[in-house]
Amino acid sequence: MDARVDFDDFVAARSQALLRTAYLLTRDHGLAEDLLQTALSKAWFAWSRVDGQPEAYVRKILVNTYASWWRRRWNGERPTDELPEPAAADSTDSAGLRHDLSEAVGRLPRRQRAVVVLRYFEDLSEAETAELLGCSRGTVKSQLSKALAKLRIDPALAEEQTGELR
Repeated sequence: MDARVDFDDFVAARSQALLRTAYLLTRDHGLAEDLLQTALSKAWFAWSRVDGQPEAYVRKILVNTYASWWRRRWNGERPTDELPEPAAADSTDSAGLRHDLSEAVGRLPRRQRAVVVLRYFEDLSEAETAELLGCSRGTVKSQLSKALAKLRIDPALAEEQTGELR
């Protein structure tokens, strides 16, 4: 019973931060919630074996689950001749530079996006990022270098760098 109480406390304390990470990886609120729920359910079954840093353990599950989702072919959508109704305007559309940065990060390849999210949004070290992604520190550095190069030339961010305001 103590493990359940500890897990419940952990979820209450850290789920918002983990949800933010999931959103930055998936770029979709619904998928982010699904990803977090899946990661937390996997963590719950292994909770008695978690020692030390449970957030790092759950974050690794989160990133690994995300990676397995994009490797697997999605068959849930079917093509149709009729377009769905347009989505309602989101309040984040007017967030300016933050929105532009979010869009630019979203255009990065998944591996580079994961490295940027973990290094800069989650403030993990190169070693922690490499451990979470299951790769070497050199891979993290090279993926981060490529991602930053793409972000530097992204048209949405280039306007801001030249001093022109929209």
